[in-house]
Amino acid sequence: MTKTALAVRHLAFEDLGLLHPLLVGSGHTVRYLDVGVEGVDTDAIAAADLVVVLGGPIGANDEDRYPFLGEEIAAIRKRLDGGGRTLGICLGAQLVARALGADVVPSGHTEIGYAPLELTPEGAGSPLRHLDGVPVLHWHNDRFDVPRGAVRLASTPRCPNQAFALGADVLALQFHLETDHRVVEPWLIGHAEALAAAGIHPRDIRTAAAAAGPALTAAASCVVEEWLRGRLDGDAPS
Repeated sequence: MTKTALAVRHLAFEDLGLLHPLLVGSGHTVRYLDVGVEGVDTDAIAAADLVVVLGGPIGANDEDRYPFLGEEIAAIRKRLDGGGRTLGICLGAQLVARALGADVVPSGHTEIGYAPLELTPEGAGSPLRHLDGVPVLHWHNDRFDVPRGAVRLASTPRCPNQAFALGADVLALQFHLETDHRVVEPWLIGHAEALAAAGIHPRDIRTAAAAAGPALTAAASCVVEEWLRGRLDGDAPS
């Protein structure tokens, strides 16, 4: 029977990227829910076999500016209460953290660019082990606390909480592993102001993407495929 994968999207070019063919290959029918355009469909978020909550340049605490965020957090909470398999990426990870009762706070600095993760022992025993030594794309100002009952999987020197898992069904990643290095230009255009504010020239991201992209593509495929098979909490194959 066909499985459904719902991608909750906040910005058109921050899409599933490399994950789309992996989800299709694993037997999912993929649908996007553009919450800024279509609104929050709580029933669809609750019912999908898999939900991927994607990133965006707004804050997880910005309900006063973007009221749909409150509805989105409530919908994610309903889904998590029902035990649905859920992947959160960047803003999506922060929204998952908030839905689980954890705080999202300013990190005090901007982290933009490609850099490797530091895996915790739990992270080294999870699908994230495939990212060991592989630069991933960071693009955020805020950070999440690890929710009660969840396990911290990764960090960077500037951001202590880069990933957490709650059982086998919930995975939250502050970083981006889905971004296709061959299609990075829309990010550089769409986030031009953020790059300028951070003093980062677009060519530096292009260069880093070209260098890190092939290895990240291979590693991301291994991470997602293994997680989709339900391997978490140390039961990854050797």
